[in-house]
Order: sequence, then C-alpha cells, then structure tokens
Amino acid sequence: MSDDTLLDRLQRKADGRNIDPRAGILEGEGSQQRVKDPEPARQGAGVLSTVPSRSGPDSAEAPSYYGMPVLKEPLWIWTVPAYFYVGGVAGAASVLGVALESLGGRGLERLAERCHSVALAGDAVSAGLLIHDLGRPSRFLNMLRVFRPTSPMSMGSWVLAGSGAVNTAAFVLRRRPGILGGLGRVAGRMGAVLGLPLAGYTAVLVSNTAVPLWQQVGRTLPLFFMSSATASAGSLLSLLPHTDAEERVLRRFRVAGKVAEVLTREAVELEARQVVEVGRPLRSGVSGALWMLSRTCSLAGLVVDVLPGRSRWKQVTADVLSTVGAVAARYGIIQAGKASARNPQATFQGQRQGLGAAQVEGNAVASDGKPLSFPLPVLGQGAARTAPRPDAPYARFMETQPEP
Repeated sequence: MSDDTLLDRLQRKADGRNIDPRAGILEGEGSQQRVKDPEPARQGAGVLSTVPSRSGPDSAEAPSYYGMPVLKEPLWIWTVPAYFYVGGVAGAASVLGVALESLGGRGLERLAERCHSVALAGDAVSAGLLIHDLGRPSRFLNMLRVFRPTSPMSMGSWVLAGSGAVNTAAFVLRRRPGILGGLGRVAGRMGAVLGLPLAGYTAVLVSNTAVPLWQQVGRTLPLFFMSSATASAGSLLSLLPHTDAEERVLRRFRVAGKVAEVLTREAVELEARQVVEVGRPLRSGVSGALWMLSRTCSLAGLVVDVLPGRSRWKQVTADVLSTVGAVAARYGIIQAGKASARNPQATFQGQRQGLGAAQVEGNAVASDGKPLSFPLPVLGQGAARTAPRPDAPYARFMETQPEP
C-alpha cells in the first residue's frame, strides 16, 4: 500500500462529511438542468420607520421579510389556463348532451350527438394540454397511480381520465343495437356525471394552494368556472351549424350560463376585495387588464345575445365575445395568482386577519389522523383559546404569553 493511500485513509473522517466525488456527477435528467435566469442581486433592506407589532395590515410600511416574496411563483405555462377552458367546455357539453338525450326527444338527437362529439374532443385536447405542461406522458400516467379523495389534483386526474374513457365508449357504442347500445348510453350518462366536476374542479385545485388570491376566492371561484363553462359550451355549440329548434335550446342554455357568469364574477371580486393586497392583481397590471377584458367581453356577449333579433351575425358576435371573455378569465386568474404570490403583503395581510393558511378553525384532526392537542396562536382575534392537554407533546412550547 502506498504512503499516499495510507495518508488519505488516516486523514479520512468518520463523521459522514466526506463525499465520494463520483456522487456529485449529474447523470440522466439531472445533467440537463440549466439555470435560465440567475437571480439578481437584492438591495439591502431600509430602516423601518414604524413599530412592526403596531403597523396596521393595510399600511404601506407593514413589515415583511426585506420585501422578498414569501411564496414561490407558480410555474404553470400557457397550456394550463387553456386546459381550464377546454376542460370546462367538455364537461358542460357532456352534461347538455345527456340532458338532451333524456328530455329532448328525437328532434334534438343530432344536437345531443354533437354535444358528445365536442365533449370527446375536449377531453382529448385537455389531456394533450395537460401532458404538454407536465413534459412527458408518463408523468400524467404517474398521477393515476394514486387515488386520493382529499387531493383535488388526484381527483382531477381521475375525472379527466374517466371522462375521456366513458365519452369515447359512448361515442363508439351509443348507435349500436342491443346490449352494446345500452352500454354506450350508460357510458354517456357516466360522462355527464364526471362532466360536472370536470367543469369546475380546476378552480378547486388552484384554491387548494398557498397562493393568497386563489385561497381567498376558494368558495366562489368554482361556481364562476362552472358558470363560465356553461356559457362557453353554449357559445361554441351555437357557432356550429344547427337548426331553429336546436337554437332555441342552445339560447336558453348559453344565456343562463352567461347570467350566472356575470353574477358569480361579482361574487369572486367581492370575496377578493376582503383583503386589500390580495385583490389588487384583479385591478392592476397585466392580470387586471385580462380580467377587465374578460368582464367587458362577457357582459357585451350577454347584452348582444338578449337583444331583439335573430340574425346570424348578431349571434356569432355574441358567441365570439363570450368565448374571448371566458378564455381571458382563465388567463387573468392565473396571472393574478402569480402576481399575488410575488407580493409578500398579500400573504401577510391575509394571515394577520386570520385568513389564508391560518384558517384551521374546526379542523380537529391533523393530517396523520391524530387529534390536534394544542391551540394555534394564529387564530387570535378574540377567539377563546383552549388549554392544551397535559399529555400533549410540545404543547407548552406552542403556548403564547399575552403581551404586556
């Protein structure tokens, strides 16, 4: 054995800090990683002129961590809001198709078949858009390895996959005689059942994140997405060739969706304005411009649609305006969420008012299934604190003493 090797062995420590240089070589996917935009140097923090504990939540000088974002900005690309729109149209069209089959009679069979075709095409395009965002088809398949009812992403993946499967079966078998035709009709009804969550689960998905704006509008955004999906599906089907009898049905369907879209949009804005900084992206910047474009186009589409007259150009104008408004709404919501994540005050203001991540009231069970055994001090705001159990681990460390 050479002296160099013996010296290396004597100097080698047994504390686990010596790393084999070969372990640091990137191979496979890791070797393809590149830093696209190096983080710029940040300026030093200025002197805070107010007392942090006494700064109001709406103060411009409210304390933050050197003005740096608390959250990482979502990295979703353009295909995600496009998927939100296409998936919503597919879900609403599937519901309308089954309703026409059950209640419309023979005169509306062609429209019902057209609804199933739109739903099937929407499912296929939605899967393609989602896979494009994920990068590889295998990643979408990996999402189906787990079925977790408490996860909107897991349930959404299964809803999309199931909707595509049953709509394909309905499209292929519904015209067949005998048992096969019966199976096709059953598959179509299953597609309608899955179409309801497909039209609005994407709003539940974004609301289940830490992004302040998406969290804040978690109760009203799903209703807005479903209303907008109804209006979008009715507008898209109206742009396709159809008869006068079909037009009467489509007009009721799309006008109902447009009215609900206007009302639920106001509810979303009202809920977002509860915290000043949280609702700011819907009023300013690129996201505010997209949201205003969506509001203007959707309202104009409704007004043009209900005006007297049945000319083709009027109907096409109303449907195009509604479609632009629906698409702009999805992109506006995504951009507003990204702007909300970049703003540290959007996070802090909600938390200081007992909203956002601090909304744990009523959650008596932790994620591991064990009961919570200590109070969370973020609930403050006059709420009565419950004394921790003596046998609760770490309970005494979670207690906060009242300020003098």
